[in-house]
Amino acid sequence: MANPHRTFIPEILKVTEDPEIISFAGGLPNPAYFPVEAIAAATAKVMRDSGQSVLQYATTQGYLPLREYIARRYWEKKGIRMDPDQVLITNGSQQGFDLVGRLFLNPGDGVIVEQPAYHGALGAFNLYKPTFYSVPMRDDGIDPDLLERVCQNPGIKLLYTAPNFQNPSGLTYSDARRRGVAAIMGRHGLLLVEDDPYGELRFRGEHLPSMRSYLDSTIMLGTFSKTVAPGFRIGWACASREIIEQMTLAKQAVDIHSSSVDQRILHQYLIENDVDAHIAILTEGYRKQREQMIGCLAEFCPPGIRYTQPDGGMFLWVTLPEGLSALQMFDMAAEEKVAFVPGQAFHVGGKGGDGNMRLSYSTSSGEAIREGSRRLGRVMERAMALAIS
Repeated sequence: MANPHRTFIPEILKVTEDPEIISFAGGLPNPAYFPVEAIAAATAKVMRDSGQSVLQYATTQGYLPLREYIARRYWEKKGIRMDPDQVLITNGSQQGFDLVGRLFLNPGDGVIVEQPAYHGALGAFNLYKPTFYSVPMRDDGIDPDLLERVCQNPGIKLLYTAPNFQNPSGLTYSDARRRGVAAIMGRHGLLLVEDDPYGELRFRGEHLPSMRSYLDSTIMLGTFSKTVAPGFRIGWACASREIIEQMTLAKQAVDIHSSSVDQRILHQYLIENDVDAHIAILTEGYRKQREQMIGCLAEFCPPGIRYTQPDGGMFLWVTLPEGLSALQMFDMAAEEKVAFVPGQAFHVGGKGGDGNMRLSYSTSSGEAIREGSRRLGRVMERAMALAIS
C-alpha cells in the first residue's frame, strides 16, 4: 500500500457532486434502463419461496444455477463450452482482477497492458508490484509486432486485454488481431486475461469470437453490471478447473462468498425475463446517445479534434488538437460545469495521454449531451486561445 496506483476518480467525484455539472466522466450504465419492476418481482418471489435458505451462508464458488446459466450462455452466444465448475462468481469484474493478481503476480513480474488501459485493472494489478509493459492500441487492437517484442522480456506473466469496445478507447479488436494476439501468447506460453464487460452492448456490426476460442490459457472475466444493474456487484471468472479452484481458495480468504441474496435474485430475474430483448433496448439507446454525442462534438468543438467511432459500449476517446492538455482543461471544464476523464488516468503511472480525454455517452439524456458538448467546445476554444497567447 506504500505505492498504490492513484486514479483520477476521487477528483471526478468531487466535481460531479455539483448538481449543475453535466458529467461525461463516469462509466455508468443509464439508470433509465434498469429493469426495476422485474427485479422487484424476482426479489419478492425469492424471498417468499426461499427466504430462510437465501439469507444463510453459501458456497464460495457461487450459486450453481447462476453458474450454469453463465456457462450455457457462453455456448449459446459464443460457441464456447464451459462447465459450471469452470465458473467462479465474483464481486464484479474488479474482484476478478484482484484474484488474478493474487494468484499469478509476484513483485517484478511482467504484466502487458493496452495503452490506454482500464484504470481499475491497473490499480488492482499494481498492488502486487508488477512491472507494466504498455503496448499501444491501434484501430483494430494492439500492435502485434510490439507485442511480440515485449513478450521476449524475462518474467512476463500475462496480458490484460479488453477486446470489445475497450474502456477507455471504445475500440474493438478485429478477428484477425484476436487470432494473432492469441497465437503470440500461445507461442510464449503466457496467460491471457480477457475482460469483456461491454461485449453484449454491440449496436453495429457482427459479434466477434472470444479470445478463448483461439487460446485455452485464457481467463474470461464478465459482469452483469452493464447488462442488468451494477448494484448487484455480480461478475464472474471463467477458466480451467485448476485456475478456478485456486481463485476460489483465494476468494474464500477474502470474503467467503459473494452475496447469496443478490445471486439468487439475479438468477430469478434472468430465468423469468427475456434478457436478449432487454439488451436490445440498451444497445439501441446507447446507439442513439453515441450518434448524438458524435454529432454534437462535430458541431460545437473546434477543428482538429479527433474521436473514435465505437461499434458498441459506452465510451468515446478524444484526441485533442496539438498543444492542448486535457489535465489543464479539467479545471476549466469544471468552471463551465462539464466533466470528463483526462487521458493520463488510463496510462501506467499517469505517463502519457495528456492530449486525450474519455467521454461517456451512456448516462446523459439527449439535451444534456447537446448542452455538455456545447460547454466542452467553449472549454477547448478557451484552451486553444491560451495556448496561442
